[in-house]
Amino acid sequence: MVIKSKIRTIPDYPHQGIMFRDITTLLKDADGFYATIEALANRYRDVKIDKIVGIESRGFIIGAPLAYALGVGFVPVRKKGKLPSVTIGHDYQLEYGTDRIEIHTDAISSGEQILLVDDLIATGGTAEAAVALIQQVGGVVVECAFVIDLPDVGGRKRLEARGQTVFTLCEFEGD
Repeated sequence: MVIKSKIRTIPDYPHQGIMFRDITTLLKDADGFYATIEALANRYRDVKIDKIVGIESRGFIIGAPLAYALGVGFVPVRKKGKLPSVTIGHDYQLEYGTDRIEIHTDAISSGEQILLVDDLIATGGTAEAAVALIQQVGGVVVECAFVIDLPDVGGRKRLEARGQTVFTLCEFEGD
């Protein structure tokens, strides 16, 4: 099965000129969703991973079943103010301003091996912020995994320039 063929492209969303890669069509397809989780699980079955960190919100959809398949814990990275206990946060740049993501300070123990998961890598700003949070609480990022890479936007190169290994299941040229 070609996972890429299950992903819908929506032109001019959320802004004119953007080609939005919509994974809801992949998620609603039982075979496509299964193939996605299995492809990721097969890559990481023999890798020492203690926890998966998923970035809000589509990273939860991919990361939680992957954590289940691998028999490891799942940690959510959320937008500011969404986590109920003590958190640390990291600000990052958006196209029009800044945003902030947070993680619980007790979510990861020092030295734990972490797989960072999200649906898509575009500019890499959110993933870079998540890596910084994981490292701040003592985790070691084993790899950053995404369903989709948008190579023309440069996020993969941005993460790799900071010493991270990136894995994706498919890529879409252009924005």
